[in-house]
Amino acid sequence: MIKRTVYQRQLLRFGRLLYYSTNSSFKTAVEAAEKLITPTQPKFSDPFSIVSHEMSHLAKSIANLIGSGHPTLNRVSSYYFEAEGKNVRPLIVLILSKALSKIPVEQRQRIPIDDIDVTEQEHIKGTPRLGSESIAGNSVDDSLSPLRILHGINPRIILDPLSKPMDQLPKMDKLNGILPKQRRLAEIVEMIHTASLLHDDVIDLSDSRRGRPSGNIAFTNKMAVLAGDFLLGRASVAIARLRNPEVIELLSTTIANLVEGEFMQLKNTVLSNREDDGIINNDGDRKKMPDPTGKVPTRRHEYSVTEQEIVDHETNVQASFEYYLHKTYLKTASLMSKSCRAAAVLSGAQDDIIENCYQFGRNLGLCFQIVDDVLDYTSSESSFGKPSQADLKLGLATAPILFAWKQDPALGDLIARKFKEPGDVEIAREAVDKYQGLEQTREMAARYCLDALENLRQLPESDARSALELLTNSVLTRSK
Repeated sequence: MIKRTVYQRQLLRFGRLLYYSTNSSFKTAVEAAEKLITPTQPKFSDPFSIVSHEMSHLAKSIANLIGSGHPTLNRVSSYYFEAEGKNVRPLIVLILSKALSKIPVEQRQRIPIDDIDVTEQEHIKGTPRLGSESIAGNSVDDSLSPLRILHGINPRIILDPLSKPMDQLPKMDKLNGILPKQRRLAEIVEMIHTASLLHDDVIDLSDSRRGRPSGNIAFTNKMAVLAGDFLLGRASVAIARLRNPEVIELLSTTIANLVEGEFMQLKNTVLSNREDDGIINNDGDRKKMPDPTGKVPTRRHEYSVTEQEIVDHETNVQASFEYYLHKTYLKTASLMSKSCRAAAVLSGAQDDIIENCYQFGRNLGLCFQIVDDVLDYTSSESSFGKPSQADLKLGLATAPILFAWKQDPALGDLIARKFKEPGDVEIAREAVDKYQGLEQTREMAARYCLDALENLRQLPESDARSALELLTNSVLTRSK
């Protein structure tokens, strides 16, 4: 491996940032310089190939976790798993788990490592296997409570959807260095993410997802919401069966973070009009929020700003960027960062590695969403899978328009009213072009990408780490 000096890393960081805002000849020079100080490229071109067996079985494995006794519920809850999705989140968890396995076992003793196949788990002495009235053993597929209680009926009448055999996956886990609980973690993460998509499409009035009708259009709003709730319920059961309190806490808070982030997005920015104070906008209908009774303590959000508190333009822009990044963390980066941290916890790694895994997921998650916000302006509907400039049409102020607002204070009025007046969207789009909002947003994404790569370098060199580095760079350069 070629070691990079501090100077080389700084030079590379500077060059990459300039890459997105300079001419093609300079880009060529930067690419040539990078080849001189970058380690030899891995033997593979697709990070997916590192964990192809696990990923190819992902949808089937999740189906084993979400099955219910109601065929329509099964159909709706599995609808998004049928389509060709990015599956970035479970892919990251699986490759990171493989990379963590390269750390010597003697350096992974923070917790006992559970590396026994799910089909070989030893059960509590005298406890029969699933289907009995007793509490089962310690496998991720075993219940903690009697099945008659979990199902409310005789467990022999219905097959527990969390206990179906997993074919050859455990054997492949051992070959890949992926622990059974880490594989289950990847499945849980995709379940939580998919549940959020079902809910988001209802909230955003979306009509398409992954190249076909969204869940709310294909079925109904009610069915889509209920299916999302069901997925979260099944995910919560699977989380509990990981039997690690720290991981349970991490994954449970990601569900709450998704909701918190959605509420922040409903408000959009720290700016608010006095006449809109206490007003709820419901798909164009305005209604006054009920007054609090005082029985439950309430407080304003830390980002709340009234007209009296507005100090100056620069302060408002800075506060809006903080709001935007915090909302982005809650909606996107929280699930990535906490699932990466959970994978490290399950590996038995020490605290410094766990923290670097968390920071890797956080930086990658922020990069991912910021790039998404650029693509909303630049990609066609057919390539991106959703209408172009959907964010502006939904009244959302993402990084490109915030950068433009920094240069043109007059845009604050459009942002505050969520671009709802005729011509607002067009004016905002022109301002983004005029003030190079997209270029500055790409530079912001590049900084998070570089930070994520720096986090990865704290792990031992391996094909899995190289795959994560390749994946991280592909997030920055993706077009859909």
